[in-house]
Amino acid sequence: MMRKLLLFFDRRKYKASLFFLLSAASATCIALVLARVAYSNSTRYVGLIWNLFLAWIPFALAYLAYALSWQRKLVYFTIPAFALLWLIFFPNAPYILTDFQHLTEQAANVPVWFDVIMLIWFAWTGLMLGVISLYLMQNIIRREFGRTIGWLFVSVVSLLSSGGIYIGRFIRWNSWDIISSPFGFASELLNQAIDPSIRSIGFISLYTLFFLFVYITLYVFGHLLQEQSGTS
Repeated sequence: MMRKLLLFFDRRKYKASLFFLLSAASATCIALVLARVAYSNSTRYVGLIWNLFLAWIPFALAYLAYALSWQRKLVYFTIPAFALLWLIFFPNAPYILTDFQHLTEQAANVPVWFDVIMLIWFAWTGLMLGVISLYLMQNIIRREFGRTIGWLFVSVVSLLSSGGIYIGRFIRWNSWDIISSPFGFASELLNQAIDPSIRSIGFISLYTLFFLFVYITLYVFGHLLQEQSGTS
């Protein structure tokens, strides 16, 4: 029994380590915000904790979808529902990168370097939650429809999520609004698509390109490690 248990954890040690690292990073983020509140008596960045919580939602949905995808009976019924929910909440993960704009409103009694480090922690954690959840979803698509469709999925999601981040940051719609007011959101999205501004085109294009570079770099690095372990 003990041997089977050890074998079970050994096969999943990297998954467990990854979950532990993301949890530890999230705990560090929260600790930094609480330390800032205690030092400055200001709750200005407390909202970052909520943003981080939202970034965990697509990660959890992607993991559940990935686990369920191995059950063939569930692939074409349960997975689409999880995938839709995941897509709605996915922009929340890389959205945290836009919180760097708050540095322009720097408080006088808090060192700039502290806020920079704190925002880097949040941005990195959110970005990694997004990258990993996208990787899990890409694996599902690749298994069912092939490598080409898998990468097309990554590209489309990167573009859509960048549009979602733009709408969330500048138009102030969020994931819950899509669920509570889908027609209003669709109307706003259509208006933006019909009459895009220079700001929206620039933001969405640069954000899509940045996220794709981050994702592909980590993807290639992960497969490089697999090659090295296979030849050692």
